[in-house]
Amino acid sequence: MSGWKASTLPPAYRWLGSVGTLPRMLAEGLELYGVRETAGAADNPVILQWAREAGVAGYRADATAWCGLFLAVAAKRAGWTVPDGPLWALNWGKFGVATARPMLGDVMTFVRPGGGHVGLYVGEDAAAWHVLGGNQDDRVGFARIARGRMRAVRRPPYRRAPATVAAHRLAATGKLSVDEA
Repeated sequence: MSGWKASTLPPAYRWLGSVGTLPRMLAEGLELYGVRETAGAADNPVILQWAREAGVAGYRADATAWCGLFLAVAAKRAGWTVPDGPLWALNWGKFGVATARPMLGDVMTFVRPGGGHVGLYVGEDAAAWHVLGGNQDDRVGFARIARGRMRAVRRPPYRRAPATVAAHRLAATGKLSVDEA
């Protein structure tokens, strides 16, 4: 890892730089913060390279939903096994170990019009889950997603989880995402 900088994150998430050792998958995801898909017919070669790195065959255009691809490359870099069919967001409901209570770095799947979405738990407020994910406003970024849209929570199969794997209460700042397509 080259070392992401908390100062590059939105103010509401800069605390991630001082909380301690982050879950590895989240740290890997933060390394990718800000990567954007290319508008129009062109494709971001970085996103296409993720598919090759994660062993995801057939991914050829960043216009194709890539939230699952983002998670696949973060999981692979963290040393975890990527579930079959990782481009299908809801397939991440088979990753790791099921848990009822999301905590820092857990994989969360969500339902949305026309399909699903997947991201990593960063925190929560009374109305929403805060997640780091790919293909959120066409980039790797943070989103607030309504609690009622959650489908599954999965935790990496840690031998020993970092101490930061805990629930984190955050302010309800920013718009509520309604469709991460």
